Amino acid sequence: MQAEKDAEFVGAALDAGLRAARFSLPPSSEEFAASIEPKNVPAVFRGVLKGSAALSRWDPLYGGLDYLLEKVGPDVAVEAMMSNTGHVFYGDLRSHERVSIPFSTFMQSCKSHLGHLNAASDSSKDKGTGKESTCSDKMCPASSENSEQLYLAQVSILNTESKDRCSLQVLKEDIQEPIFLKGKSFSSINFWMSRAHMRSSTHYDPHHNLLCVMAGCKKVTLWSPSASPFLYPMPVYGEASNHSCVSIEEPDYSSYTRAKYMKEYSERVILNCGDALFIPEGWYHQVDSDDLTIAINFWWKSRIMTEMLEHMDGYYLRRIMRRYCIVIWTFPLMGSFSHSERNGDFQSTDGLSGAGSQPFNKVTNSDTSDKKGAALQSLKPCTLQALYELMSLVHNSVEAVDQNDRAESASQDTSVCQSNERKKTAADDSSLLEKDPVAKIILPVEPLELRSMLLAMVHTFPRTLEGLVLNILGPTGAEILTRKFDEMDQGSTPEEQAEFYKIFYSAFGDQYAAMDALLNRKELFSFQVFQSVLDQYLRVCVERPS
Repeated sequence: MQAEKDAEFVGAALDAGLRAARFSLPPSSEEFAASIEPKNVPAVFRGVLKGSAALSRWDPLYGGLDYLLEKVGPDVAVEAMMSNTGHVFYGDLRSHERVSIPFSTFMQSCKSHLGHLNAASDSSKDKGTGKESTCSDKMCPASSENSEQLYLAQVSILNTESKDRCSLQVLKEDIQEPIFLKGKSFSSINFWMSRAHMRSSTHYDPHHNLLCVMAGCKKVTLWSPSASPFLYPMPVYGEASNHSCVSIEEPDYSSYTRAKYMKEYSERVILNCGDALFIPEGWYHQVDSDDLTIAINFWWKSRIMTEMLEHMDGYYLRRIMRRYCIVIWTFPLMGSFSHSERNGDFQSTDGLSGAGSQPFNKVTNSDTSDKKGAALQSLKPCTLQALYELMSLVHNSVEAVDQNDRAESASQDTSVCQSNERKKTAADDSSLLEKDPVAKIILPVEPLELRSMLLAMVHTFPRTLEGLVLNILGPTGAEILTRKFDEMDQGSTPEEQAEFYKIFYSAFGDQYAAMDALLNRKELFSFQVFQSVLDQYLRVCVERPS
């Protein structure tokens, strides 16, 4: 079981085009800039750091701790992360604090830990259980002697975005940037070191990142930015907005229901000493580090962020939001994931009221008569079945509404009803389609068959059609119905289109009310999608403006 956790892994749902590329030889800077970096997909470079001075000088197993202590000096202070959640470091400031400690103090602590590891190893050999250590073998629980863990995280070696002096600037002399990064203008180069086994929470960075392991081993789990809905990023306005809300130790699937699928969209890579990983900006990653693991990373701005003009941000924001709305617009209709769907259950108590309720009841009985007409006989059996299901929805809704409830509902303002509907929030993550019975019925019906069915309803069951559109049809159903209309139009002449809509709207006592009902519910559907985008990608909830 432990071996499975320590192995590399590719989720079953991860698109092949998003899987990390592997390179046994370093590419040229031209190849990296032309064919690797622009794809915004991770890439693993095996042994790319071999020959680096830091690789040979910093290794804790071969005197690296003493070298670093002498190189940096005894009086240099560094900022460390101190976790109050054991060996897990979460980005939320409530879970850790930044403390200033002498670099020498941290090195002495690491030397002490190394002594414990060596003693444990010697003891195992004396008992005849000695074996060659691997990446996972070095994860030793000796660090549990202190519940508060220290981690040197993002200690600056170079920082072009700050005028402050870099604590470990002297280490730059040992660092040779990989050949494929030649010519890059780095925002920063940082030093990372774990005393004992530690885990960082799932997060993304706003820069391109090359993570280089100089000693030890790191396991990095990756998710594309498109997997955000499964990771529940913290609200975009928060101080840790680039971190996931989901605990990596004990995920709460009852609160974060989509998170149960996050592994399926992930990939885990193992980085040993001398390996490097390109993590594009915006890619979520969660890192496990072994005892005494040392890494550096190079951050630089992507081309798109470098060239993005600030005065265009408002336009880009609207374009991106619109594009995501269109994407999620489609998925719910196909039964894919969707979260925080509003107005899922459209009950007739809010809609079957008003002046049309009496004639609706009066004609309902005639709808079940034998006067079906030739229009019904021309329908395919599956279309006829869909028609009967729609009729049952309307009739069942009418029967479920008590006469007094209808009278009381008729006196209420429509906007108040819509406000109440907007406040309904689904407890689960089922799709918009699953919550709209009319949408489920009409979705599989071919456009031309649906046209025949609607015309048959006009001629045979006009009041049922009127009740369906005005009182039963939900936002998703309205979106699907009007899309079907578009598909009908594509296969019809302008004359046929005009004739169909003339006949269709003749079934309504107030044709403008029917048009308003369709348009209002289409807009409500669009707002539901917008809410879903804000919730899944920004973790922001909004109410629809009145």
